[in-house]
This record gives sequence, C-alpha cells and structure tokens, in this order.
Amino acid sequence: MTSVVASKKKKVFVALSGGIDSAVAAVLLKEKGYEVVGCFMRLHDYRLESQELSEKSAHEIANVLKIDFKIFDFQQEFQKKIIFPFLKDYENGLTPNPCVFCNEKIKFDLFWKYAREEGADLMATGHYARIKRNKHGISLYRAKDKSKDQSYFLWRLKREQLDKIIFPLGKYSKKEIRKIGKQWGLKAVERKESMEICFVPGKIEEFLHNNLILSSGSVLNSFGKIIGHHKGLPLYTIGQRKRIGLSGGPYYVRSKNTDNNTIVVTKDKNELKRRILFCHRINWLDVRTLRCPIKVKAQIRYSHKPARGFMFSEGRGIYKIIFNLKQSSITPGQSVVFYRRLKLLGGAVIMPSGDVPI
Repeated sequence: MTSVVASKKKKVFVALSGGIDSAVAAVLLKEKGYEVVGCFMRLHDYRLESQELSEKSAHEIANVLKIDFKIFDFQQEFQKKIIFPFLKDYENGLTPNPCVFCNEKIKFDLFWKYAREEGADLMATGHYARIKRNKHGISLYRAKDKSKDQSYFLWRLKREQLDKIIFPLGKYSKKEIRKIGKQWGLKAVERKESMEICFVPGKIEEFLHNNLILSSGSVLNSFGKIIGHHKGLPLYTIGQRKRIGLSGGPYYVRSKNTDNNTIVVTKDKNELKRRILFCHRINWLDVRTLRCPIKVKAQIRYSHKPARGFMFSEGRGIYKIIFNLKQSSITPGQSVVFYRRLKLLGGAVIMPSGDVPI
C-alpha cells in the first residue's frame, strides 16, 4: 500500500464504475479518514442502458457512503483515444488490448487532470494492485489476490503517476471485498461482474462487422494450400479455434497476413508455439532494468502464467525476448508484461514476427 498519511485534509477522488470493487475502494478510504469524492466517467454510448445503470449505481454508492458525487464526460476523448485506435489495430491485423491504453490515457491521465482541477490531492480506483515505496523509490506490485490481480493492465503508467494513486484493494481478496460491501449494505455486491470490453455491446465479431469494412480471403494450411475462405482478417486471432468454418478440424489460427489477406491454420497445436517474441512501445516502471540483456518473467496475456526468459535490445525501440520454453499463441497487438517476482518492471506491445516457428 501507498505510505501517504491519511488525513481529513487529503481529498481523494475515487473512480466509481458502479461495481463493488470501486465502491469498496471508496469505503476503505473513507474509513481511513480521507475526504472521499466519488466520480463516474461517461466513456461511451454503445451500451446506453448499461451505462445508465452503471451511472445510477455509482450515484447510489455515493449516497450510501454520504460522499460528494461528480460526473466527468469523456465520451469524445474516449472515442478518439481508445475506440478509433482499437479499430485501426484490428484493420492492421492486430489483436489490441484497449483496457491497457484506457488506463494510460483516460483513467490515470485525463481523469487525474480533471480531478486535480477540482481540488483532488490523490486519486484512487478499484484495481487489484499494490504500490510500495522503498529506498529505490516507488514501485508497482501484484495484488494479494492472485486470481484478481490487475497489474498486467497497468504497465503503461509512469512512475511519477504512482505517487498520486492509491489502490485500496491491493491487500484484500475478492471474498473480503464482497464481505465489506455487504456490511455497508451496498447493492453493488449483487451486480454481475463484466469481463468483456466495456464499449462492445455484444459479441466482438458483431462490433467489428458494424464498424469495419471486412474483405473475404483465403485460408491456407501449413503447406500453403488453400483449404477454405475467411470472412475478414479482423475476425480472427492467433490460437483461435472456434468460428473458422472448416470441416475435419479442429483447426487453430496460426498466423495472419495483411499483405495478401490470408490466414494460416493448423491442426497441430505445437505449431502455435514460439520461443522468440518481438515487442515495441516499451514502458519501464523500474528504472534499474533499462540496460539489456536482462532476465525477466514475461506474461503474454492476462490469463497467461509468466514465463522465464531473457530480453535483448534490437535497437530502434524494438526488443526481443527469448523464452526458456516455447509459449503458445503469442499474439501481435497484445501486451507482454515483465515481472521480477511480484514487482512489475514494465511492458510492451507484441509485434508481428512472421510465420517462422522460432
């Protein structure tokens, strides 16, 4: 936890989503004596009914806690900074991770700017992560509850930002958070948790169909033979098994080629495995790890168990990771996040690296 000394003079703006996690974050700060202000961010109108319910729930939470409530309308900025790049990445054959960049550009940048203008000393969210200070400075760590840890989505934050952030849930389990919510009589405890992309109202395929021009192309096997046709590259991702539409499977998407609008599929899951990963757009939270090569534990998606390997600089802002063991379904556009034990060192965006099994 952050070592900021709680005081009634310290005003904390809490980003309330309408769910139980951010609600209990506000509860814990209130119990510590902070002056808490609840804030709801209007980000999009794709699920208007859902957004209205979330806003109503956030307002109810503020009323139960007897704290001030504010609404920040970021719809325009969210469209420009998150949704448009998200669609552009899919057009370019990538599988993006919008939550990472929403955290960077909206929740911990734009929100903080508005909060500071309104008199905030600090900001807080319901993320499961921990901030610690020691003789080397301030660092970001995994949460106590490994099953809920969200540090993977926070790698784009800057060290200077951490100084103004509190993550109250970092040392609690989800079970403990629910118990606290019930003790305070918060209806948000009953709300269903959403694990989907917040601005996609239904299935991602439908969203892409409605927002992109999709072109059919060839499906190839590992030997380059045409064995079918796909419905548009953005609808497929590396490792995908469902909705490929070929008989005699199961087939898995091995690679995508935007130059000739083709996908390569395989029946052999071993062909999805690689030892080498290339990445760029790197961000370091631990300045002591700037000199390569370095030993890292790299996590290539949220559900992935971090794997050991070495990281090398290739120049021009490009880095290469060589894993000790092959990893399955390394997906361009996703985040690769580096850890040393529980500390988050930094992260980067995975790059396409061709179709060579390496």
